[in-house]
Amino acid sequence: MKTKDRQVLLHLVLVLLVVISLFPIVFALSNSFKSLEESFNNVLSLIPKSPTLSNYLYVFSRLPLFKIIFNTFTIAFIVTTVKIITSVLASYSLVYYDFKGKNFIYLVFLTTMFIPFTVTMIPNYLIVSKLGLTDSIWGVMLPQFADVLGIFLLRQSMRTIPKSIIEVAKIDGVGEGHILLDIILPILRPSMISTAIIFFINSWNEYVWPVLIISSQDHYTLSLALQMFISSEGGTEFPIAMAVSVITMIIPLVLFLLFQRHIISTFISSGVK
Repeated sequence: MKTKDRQVLLHLVLVLLVVISLFPIVFALSNSFKSLEESFNNVLSLIPKSPTLSNYLYVFSRLPLFKIIFNTFTIAFIVTTVKIITSVLASYSLVYYDFKGKNFIYLVFLTTMFIPFTVTMIPNYLIVSKLGLTDSIWGVMLPQFADVLGIFLLRQSMRTIPKSIIEVAKIDGVGEGHILLDIILPILRPSMISTAIIFFINSWNEYVWPVLIISSQDHYTLSLALQMFISSEGGTEFPIAMAVSVITMIIPLVLFLLFQRHIISTFISSGVK
């Protein structure tokens, strides 16, 4: 009975955590279908009394939303692709090459994970400004082309591949490029997919860096479009802001739901539980 009581209590706690996690999503979805008056009078009500699509129609008429979605997707896709390439190459060299100071270099890489973004923000901005890339999507993307998290995750996955496979391939005269493309990458595909999804979601939701670089609406991302409808007092166009929020989270949410198994397995295989 004590074991059953513990299981019941554990499941109740888990259900509570799920409700807490899902509430902001349901809250945004519900209020995106409310009128302004109803959203302020019944803000916590999850079922709109008079559902309306006017907020979504307003967003599509007010903003070049397809252009903004395209900008967001372009930035997220290119950043994710380049991050995966740099992470794979760095991980491969750290696992399969022996050179002086390899462990020290990897330790330096890991320590950069603990440096706050506010420390690197100003140097990155000055570099981007000197390159003339302010108010462009390239200025947003350039400082994000390498990621220590990707190097860590893919290195951990590569370490599970027996080195004997690589040694046999070298004995047979297979070049480094073919070893990486034909042997390592097919084995590493699940870890690469999950890491890419993490990169894509993080880039898709990025706000602080784009707001520093981008000034014209033609280069806006969805995160910047969202702040147009939110003021410091809480926003006078609250339902419209919720509609933009729903549009913003649809693609990352779908990607996570589709590939959650790969993401979880990658963290487990990397020792992160």
